[in-house]
Amino acid sequence: MAKEVPKTMRAAAIDQFGGLDKLHVEDLDVPAPGPDEVLIHVETAGVGEWDPFEREGGFAKMMGTTPTFPYVLGTEGAGTVAAVGKKVRRFKKGDRVYGMSLASSRGFYAEYAAVKADQASKVPGALSTDQAGVMAVDAITGLRGLEALGVKAGTSLLIFGANGGIGHLSLQLAKRLGARVLAVASGEDGVAFARHLGADAVVDGRKDDVVAAARQFAPGGLDAVLLTAGGDAAQKAVDTLRDGGKVAYPHGVEPEPRADSGVQAVAYDGDPDPGIIKKLNRLIEAGPFEVHVAQAFPLDQAAEAQRALERHHLGKVALKTAAA
Repeated sequence: MAKEVPKTMRAAAIDQFGGLDKLHVEDLDVPAPGPDEVLIHVETAGVGEWDPFEREGGFAKMMGTTPTFPYVLGTEGAGTVAAVGKKVRRFKKGDRVYGMSLASSRGFYAEYAAVKADQASKVPGALSTDQAGVMAVDAITGLRGLEALGVKAGTSLLIFGANGGIGHLSLQLAKRLGARVLAVASGEDGVAFARHLGADAVVDGRKDDVVAAARQFAPGGLDAVLLTAGGDAAQKAVDTLRDGGKVAYPHGVEPEPRADSGVQAVAYDGDPDPGIIKKLNRLIEAGPFEVHVAQAFPLDQAAEAQRALERHHLGKVALKTAAA
């Protein structure tokens, strides 16, 4: 029998934009799903690299929106459907789902989250709820980048930041699309991780010669570069593209790379829609797929979870949001 939805929930929220000291757990009303929304009983939420930017008010300023407080952070998560809006037909109570909601004041750092049904999906393949909970934004951002680059069978692709959230998922998706992947990772553990995930070649961006590795990997120049971070090493990777090659990077990567004449640079957003979610699920279900959770924190340690983003880690950081 389906569990009754409570009237209140625990959530990690802020009452004003600012530092980590503004993030605290409080009891809030469970959001009521709109006609085209699903209410998810959240078990795991992803802690994104962009979450501190949102906590500080960056998204609200960038989008020119007036925030509503208390403001619950968290752009992605997974759990089970607790209720559906009257126009929703694809989901029913009890379905195991994941979803995303960008720059919303009622995010996934909570026991319940209401999201648009077209930004949610049943959990694909053999993924656990914990894995699905940290995947949505980074996986869709990575796949959008691969689409922008036109990655297909035989494409020589360099992924910069291959052991991170976007990077480790993009690496696996690129291999599913048939690309030859040169992974630039950080540290010995990052190099081993990228190799484990199927990269054709791996270099340590902290100490290895990325340019030499790229020239050995693609003597005529790389077809494509996907950047998940900026900087001098990232720029050197871009400089190894062939004439007619492409570099793609999500908006927010700083500094933005410089592209030589004959090289196309594409800045893009990881916007969700039913088409990209369906494509992502299909690629995931094509075989074993790893979403790596480096560390999981309980809800009342949300500030510590964001602090963990500043430390070297593989994959993603998670919040366990559901009450025990």
